[in-house]
Amino acid sequence: MIRLASVNDISKLDKLLYQVHKVHSDVRPDLFKAGEKKYNDKELEAIIANNNKPIFVYEEDNEILGYAFCVITTHNEKSLVNYKNLYIDDLCVDENTRGKKIGLKLYEYVLDYAKKIGCYNVTLNVWADNKNALEFYKHIGMHIQKIGMETILK
Repeated sequence: MIRLASVNDISKLDKLLYQVHKVHSDVRPDLFKAGEKKYNDKELEAIIANNNKPIFVYEEDNEILGYAFCVITTHNEKSLVNYKNLYIDDLCVDENTRGKKIGLKLYEYVLDYAKKIGCYNVTLNVWADNKNALEFYKHIGMHIQKIGMETILK
């Protein structure tokens, strides 16, 4: 079942937040601190209360096996066409249940939700060194919109 997250889900979300952060700290230890997570519990409470930042969870047998953190924005810049966007800020499937199409189900749910609320597109960012995520997003039909570049200065 996929549903909106509630404050009762925070401890289960924490487990997944640590897992996804470890993926990032393993490939980019120069940017991500090992053993951390992206949001603390107070921040999660605020996100859950914000209608423009829905968190969808995949739940099975009272266990949260995946999530999609989303951010809804409306773009009204002078030089751009006005449009509504759903940005997937974070998508994670429990490392013990990967390969069971949970990520695909979450993504398809988010796409359907975005269509229902009138979004033009769904976007996300993925770290270039996160090869599994890159392959997953290509496999489900996402395309490169823009590319971020860097020069590391030491």
